[in-house]
Amino acid sequence: MRKLIPVLGLLLILSSCNSTRTTNQPVTKQVLVFTKTMGWRHGSIEKGVATLKEIGAQEGWQITQSEDSLAINTENLAKTDLVIFLSTTGDILGPDQEAAFKKYIQNGGAFMGIHAATDTEFDWPWYGKLVGGYFKDHPNDPNVRKASLKKAAPHVTTSMYSKTFERTDEWYNYYNLSDAVTPTLYLDESSYEGGTNGDYHPIAWYQDFDGGGMYYTGGGHTDEAYDEVAFKAHLESVMRWLME
Repeated sequence: MRKLIPVLGLLLILSSCNSTRTTNQPVTKQVLVFTKTMGWRHGSIEKGVATLKEIGAQEGWQITQSEDSLAINTENLAKTDLVIFLSTTGDILGPDQEAAFKKYIQNGGAFMGIHAATDTEFDWPWYGKLVGGYFKDHPNDPNVRKASLKKAAPHVTTSMYSKTFERTDEWYNYYNLSDAVTPTLYLDESSYEGGTNGDYHPIAWYQDFDGGGMYYTGGGHTDEAYDEVAFKAHLESVMRWLME
C-alpha cells in the first residue's frame, strides 16, 4: 500500500497538469468598434458593424460596438486589442476620453480607421497625425463613382486585390497627409472625375505612431461595399495584421 501512494500521487499531479494545459485556451481578441457621429452620419454604419461582427464570429474575435464616448476610458482600453473608428464624424471625444485614447496608443495599442475616420476630431492635432490625414471633400453628382486603384508595394492587407483593380465607392480627397504613413493603395485620378490630390492620392495606409500602430482604409461609404468579398477580406486582414 505504501508503494501505491506515491504512484497515485504522481498520477494526480500529471492529471492536474494535463487539465491545466487543456483549460488554458487562447485569450479572445477584443475589438471595440466606435461609431459616434457629431456631423454627417453614414447610413452604411449599421451594415459595417454587422460585417465586422460577422468577421469577428468567423475569426473568434469579440466585437463590441459603442456610440458612447465614455466607453473610451482607461479601464476598457486596457482590455482592448484593437479600436476601430467606423465612419465617425466631428468632435466625438471629450478631454478625458482623448487622454485615455492617447495613453492607449502610447502603450502599444492598435487603431483602425474606416472611411470617415478622417472626418473626425479636426481640432485635435494629435489625432490628425495618428489617422494620417484629414477629409477635404469628395466628388459630387454623383458622389459614389467607379475608380481604378493600384497597389503599392506588396502587403498582406491588399493581397486579395490584383495590381490594378476597380471599385465603386465615395472617394475622399485629403489634406494634411502625413509624410510618415506608408500607402498600400492609391487612387488613379485619371479614372474618375473629382479627385484633387493629384498623382499622389493614397486611399489606404498605415504607420507606427507614438508607440502604437494604425491603419486607415478609405472605402466603406456604401452598404454594398460591405458585401464585396474582396473588401471584406481586406478589412479582416487589416484587423488581423494590427492584432498580431
